[in-house]
Formats: sequence, structure tokens, C-alpha cells
Amino acid sequence: MPVAVVTDSTAHLPEGFAERHGIRVVPLHVLIDGVASLDGIDVGPVALAEALGQRRIVTTSRPTPSAFAATFRAALDEGADTVVSVHLSKRLSGTWESAVLAAQEVGPDRVRVVDSRTTAMGLGFAALHAADAAAGGASGEEVEAAAVGAAARSETLFVVETLEYLRRGGRIGHAAALLGTALAVKPVLHMDGGEITPLEKVRTMNRAVGRLVDLAVQAAEDKDIKLAVHHLASPERAAELATRLDERLPRSRGCVVSELGAVIGAHTGPGVLGVVVQRPE
Repeated sequence: MPVAVVTDSTAHLPEGFAERHGIRVVPLHVLIDGVASLDGIDVGPVALAEALGQRRIVTTSRPTPSAFAATFRAALDEGADTVVSVHLSKRLSGTWESAVLAAQEVGPDRVRVVDSRTTAMGLGFAALHAADAAAGGASGEEVEAAAVGAAARSETLFVVETLEYLRRGGRIGHAAALLGTALAVKPVLHMDGGEITPLEKVRTMNRAVGRLVDLAVQAAEDKDIKLAVHHLASPERAAELATRLDERLPRSRGCVVSELGAVIGAHTGPGVLGVVVQRPE
């Protein structure tokens, strides 16, 4: 294909999706007690949940510009004319900045870097739309537009057992985290303008799941949408959520269930549940 599509490991594409669509994935870094590993390659959700359960120190970091540069060059060397690199919100990570630095080094006229302003399958769907456009022979500009448009048409909603992990990683304010803990509420959050923001507070996880379903139905706007359900160490609850979404959204074109990888999981904690609604054009 004349246009190669690159994303990062926070897209959490279900197994086999990246290979099937020809998407190159650059992993972020996960540090457990200071030992660095590659997200989705050296460490996955099982190891992460175990580390968090043992109260080990888990932090994350962006890929290096050199890692991106190597991926961009490989794509160009294999015949691509242009690279479109689609990444999680620059307000959540320095990953986008690393990709931009690499693009400047490799050739800004040949590499386009996209801030999806979201993450998880909000980012994943954007990368998949970009790959579909590329497979159809679209230009670099058109592939970039496909990614940007898909990201704008996604709604990412999630609920966490505790806000503590988001607070530790600096992804939500200390005051909001403290309030949530003090009131023992289950916060429903969403991606808004590239940031994680509180949407509602409910008293129990069961009610939170119900609200995720209601909000997903609202976001679907009675259209032929695609759905993704994310979780960390909660497969049964994720399966139940997917079933309830299928029942409420008969026009859905399918729901993929994907366990969150180590980077996003480190900032949300075990028990997180998420829904991504992808609306059509």
C-alpha cells in the first residue's frame, strides 16, 4: 500500500487485528519496580494485575523518538510513500510528541502524525479506519482525514473501582480523586477534548454498569454503530456488559471485547470497565 498506518499499544486492538489490517504498533513502556518492559510484548494484563495486587510500583513511559523513527523508516523501506501515525491523546501522554520528533527526523513531508484525542479502541477504531482507507488506495491526506474523522465520531466511557490509579499517574486531579474516595462512589468517566473527565457518580458498580449501557445507547444515536468493551481482570463483568449492550443496541455491527494492556491498565486499575461507541460517517 502507498500509505502505511502506525499506531501505539494503547489502541488495544483485539488479537490479530493489527496484522490483518497491516497496522504497525509501537509499544509504550511499563516499569514495574523500576524494571522496564514493552507493553503488549514483555508484559500484558495478567502480569500487570498481579503487580498491582501486590502493591508493586508501576509506572509508564512513552516510546522513544528513535523507536518511532525505526518503524517509519521500515515502512518506507518496504515500499510505502507516506506514513500516517495515529496516537493516543497528547494530553494523556508524550507519545504523540515522540512521534512528531521522529517524523521531523525521518521527513515531515512523508510522515503525518495524528493526535486522536482519545485512547483504547477509540484510538483503535481510528487506526482501523485509516488502514481501510489506505487499503482502498487513499492518499496520505485522505488516510489522515479518515483517522481524524473516526476518532471524532467515537465516544469512550468507562468506570473504575477507584480513582487512585488515575490520581497517581496525574491523569485526574487530586481533589476529584479524594472526593470520589471519601464518598465511596464509582465514577463514570469519559474522554472529552483529549482529557479524562468525570461524567457522573454512582454508588455501586452494578449501577455504574447500567449507566454505561444507558450512555452508550445515547451515544449511538440509533445508528449502525460498532462497539468495543474493555476491562482489566474482569472478564465475567465485561461479558455481561457486552451482552446488555447487544440487547439494547440491535443495530450494532458487532461488539469486540478486549482486555486493557499494561499501560492503560496501570492508570485505571483492576476492575475497570469501558465502552467505546464508534458511529458511522
